[in-house]
Amino acid sequence: MSREAVEAVVFPGRLELPPVPGVSYVAFVDPSGGAQDGFTLALAHMERDRVVLDCVRERRPPFSPADVVAEFAGLLQMYHATTVMGDRYAGEWPRDRFREHGIRYEPAASAKSDLYRDLLPMLNSGTVELLDHARLVTQFLGLERRKARGGRDSIDHAPGAHDDLCNAAAGALLLAHRRSLAGPVVMPLTLRRPSPWRLESDEDPAVTVTTGWPGAWRASRVP
Repeated sequence: MSREAVEAVVFPGRLELPPVPGVSYVAFVDPSGGAQDGFTLALAHMERDRVVLDCVRERRPPFSPADVVAEFAGLLQMYHATTVMGDRYAGEWPRDRFREHGIRYEPAASAKSDLYRDLLPMLNSGTVELLDHARLVTQFLGLERRKARGGRDSIDHAPGAHDDLCNAAAGALLLAHRRSLAGPVVMPLTLRRPSPWRLESDEDPAVTVTTGWPGAWRASRVP
């Protein structure tokens, strides 16, 4: 990742964004057992055609993983995020620990090298907004592309370096972007008995409800 591309999407002076009512946030963690690597969390949301990084947290070793999970769970609840995605190679313990605090942990389908690869076009096109976080920016700039086994390209940190923060940030940004591409959720509404009420839609008289479609539906009494 080039310095020009990364620095171009850093929002100067923005260290963190507070939770905003009505905004849907996604979260990604890079868990750690507390001995060598950091335990990190990132939250992001989609804003029109841009993906915004709202918050990052890092706890460096040594630490108690259970204490960090409790801390991060409290932050997730502040942003009304009930699900967090993370590294599938961490095993079952993150799932169990987050569940104790009412947070569902979902293993990520993509390895971190794939996250970095998929985030690169978004960085180059300027469709993301990063926080003005020196350690985060340093980790993104320290990523290296090299040949892995079988001749595949792999993107990872340099030997002796770390990428815990940028891994969580890349995961949250891509998750927010992919969720936006999925579109609104549509739920069928079935009336099981005669009702004195009818639904009228400004867009379509079909009896469906589209979440996140403000003002589209109204109820009126059948004459």
